[in-house]
Amino acid sequence: STLIANHLRSLDFDEVRTHVAHTGVVGLLHGGHPGEVVALRADMDALPVTEETGLPFASKVRTIYKGQDVGVMHACGHDAHVAMLMGVAEIFSGMRDQIPGSVKFIFQPAEEGPPEGEAGGAALMVAEGALENPKPSAIFGLHIGTRDLNTLHYASGPMHASADVLRIHVEGKQTHGASPWRGVDPIVAASQIVLGLQTIHSRQIDTREAAVISIGSIHGGVRHNIIPRDVDLIGTIRTHNPIIRAEIKDRIHRVATNIAASTGAVATVSYGFGVPVNVNAPHLVEQMLPTLERVAGKSAVLQQPPVMGYEDFAYFQQQVPGMFVFLGARPNGTPKNEAAPNHSPYFLIDESALKLGVRTLASLALDYLHEVP
Repeated sequence: STLIANHLRSLDFDEVRTHVAHTGVVGLLHGGHPGEVVALRADMDALPVTEETGLPFASKVRTIYKGQDVGVMHACGHDAHVAMLMGVAEIFSGMRDQIPGSVKFIFQPAEEGPPEGEAGGAALMVAEGALENPKPSAIFGLHIGTRDLNTLHYASGPMHASADVLRIHVEGKQTHGASPWRGVDPIVAASQIVLGLQTIHSRQIDTREAAVISIGSIHGGVRHNIIPRDVDLIGTIRTHNPIIRAEIKDRIHRVATNIAASTGAVATVSYGFGVPVNVNAPHLVEQMLPTLERVAGKSAVLQQPPVMGYEDFAYFQQQVPGMFVFLGARPNGTPKNEAAPNHSPYFLIDESALKLGVRTLASLALDYLHEVP
């Protein structure tokens, strides 16, 4: 954050706000002519991943995360996002007399999620006024990854899924493993619930709608011959449609509580709404698509279906129309199925793609300001 803020100040930005959403930075650059305000966003946070790329500049930083000593690595390309947006800032500072309007630069922490129990990320930046004084009329964001080198990918409408957290506590009656009839087995009940949840998408909602219900954690019991008193399930729910999102929440409660009741157990469902669907404004996509095709070449700009991952850029897009794109940066010569994915300790990008990223962000902002009525 200090590096970013000092960079913006060295470029004579009109305003540099720090400590937004804890460690975020918001810079404002006024152009030489009156006009609208457009925002550009880069996320900054690293991940608790021990880097194994073998690069001479590989991260050696370590930290304590959830009680464990782990490495810290930019395994999702956020360092590249920061570098690209700092590059745009430098370019714009040298041509501000040609800019009609103002550009807001948003450097956001905690896109991967704030520490448990804390507020953070884009939601907190919005709450702390990152989009106010002045409020932009559009916002653009970009994410680098292992798609084909120097390609741009977009969607019109939903781009990322919503991401909710599901917790189910199943309480039975503890007993000896040799006499299960003397108790109520929460492990059996929980297992049936896990299977039952998978019928929600296939049988209880419109199967033409994308949805994922995944249980990622199941814990219960301490010994091989003791049927425990309770079991805890934790999972994630992903959808592209707010209506389906609400329907799934209701169905989960019905399935879990009724299956548990059929075994004599009791299920308590806790559903936490998380990041909403990240929706690219269709009118903005239509307006800016020629810009993407100009900077990357028409054949390198590809429309894609929405992905099931989440992106908290969605909170910005709830406030102002926005557009989010993917930038391909898979190293040349690396087969698609061998490229280390985001969040891998071997994650690696071809840095030559950063040039296209800078041109894309800069062109989106400038073209928007020149074209806006």
